[in-house]
Amino acid sequence: MISRVRAADLLPLATIGIRSRPLRAALSTLGIAIGIAAIIGVLGITRSSQADLLAQIDRLGTNLLTVVNGHEIGGNEAQLPQNATTGIARTPGVERVTATADLGNLQVFRTDQVPAYRSGGIEVRGTEPSLLDTLDGHVDMGVFLNEATSRYPVVVLGHDAAVGLGIDRVDAGTRVWLGGHWFAVAGVLRPFELAPEVDHAALIGLPVAAEYFGFDGHPTRVYVRTDTARTALVATMLARATNPAQPSTVDVSRPSDALASRLLVAGAVTSLLLGLGAVALLVGGVGIANVMVISVLERRTEIGLRRALGAARRHIAVQFLTESLLLSAMGGVAGAVLGTAVTYGVASYRGWQLLVPAAGVWGGLAATLVIGTIAGLYPATQAARLNPTDALRTS
Repeated sequence: MISRVRAADLLPLATIGIRSRPLRAALSTLGIAIGIAAIIGVLGITRSSQADLLAQIDRLGTNLLTVVNGHEIGGNEAQLPQNATTGIARTPGVERVTATADLGNLQVFRTDQVPAYRSGGIEVRGTEPSLLDTLDGHVDMGVFLNEATSRYPVVVLGHDAAVGLGIDRVDAGTRVWLGGHWFAVAGVLRPFELAPEVDHAALIGLPVAAEYFGFDGHPTRVYVRTDTARTALVATMLARATNPAQPSTVDVSRPSDALASRLLVAGAVTSLLLGLGAVALLVGGVGIANVMVISVLERRTEIGLRRALGAARRHIAVQFLTESLLLSAMGGVAGAVLGTAVTYGVASYRGWQLLVPAAGVWGGLAATLVIGTIAGLYPATQAARLNPTDALRTS
């Protein structure tokens, strides 16, 4: 008579080892759980972070270009022409343009009693009133410069500059000691994602910069807002439009590219962390294989008795292979839950949209089954090969 094992009996048989030694079973699945949690967590957090960054880039716009001083053939820093904005503004596809100038080693303090050798780490930049429109910026407190205040000792502070100076309000008495002169603070700006140099700057009008500090009219940085569909084409024309005589001395960049490059860095880190998760899975698989080998050795009497009662070799093999698969599946499910929970926690804390890639979850669970199968093959084969007489004799 051919012996048979019903599917309904296979699960109780396969869970004998798990039920009899739950702690060992839990520890053996820990490596699998950690590996799956690492893979899902890394993919989920990375995907959520990238979605937030892409949304941020879309929100800020990718049509902002900057034109700055380049270098001459001899290596010296070149100057942008005084009429640089005129040529740029005439370029097809340019919507708004604003010139700014770094005014050198001017110091900014809350009081005139600070020694001159102390540096506050705040740059002083001359700018045109159109800067806010070109950068799509916003004033946090007060107002920005206009055609009238640009001609007087009036300053607008970037976000970080205001924090550094300890200015948390703007009123008629708020002023700073700038370059040896008192300047009234007209406003404080909100942070600029695409122009962080403005956050650290004290902004004054170009006319007052010329009157007080000898500004010679040469801008050092020009911001250009373009038609989005023509940004790439405009970028290729700006150097010649800025300085037709020496276009090679002009550098043109796209600030949004710096944000986009963070995606590449994040991708490299993700690959590294995914590799670590794969190592954890491999370690978990080795742990399960080790547990199954020990289980075969400990249960020789059970195996011999079942073989003596008519169990076929394939029944013994299927029993231990199923137990290995169950251990892996338990670790995989626990890891998926843990990885999703970690992703949810990080995304909620950072204010990101929660994105857990289904491919990562199902791929991770499939990987656990493959690992469970491989880890259980050798122990299951060894159990099936046991001679019932030898197993009962040596027990």
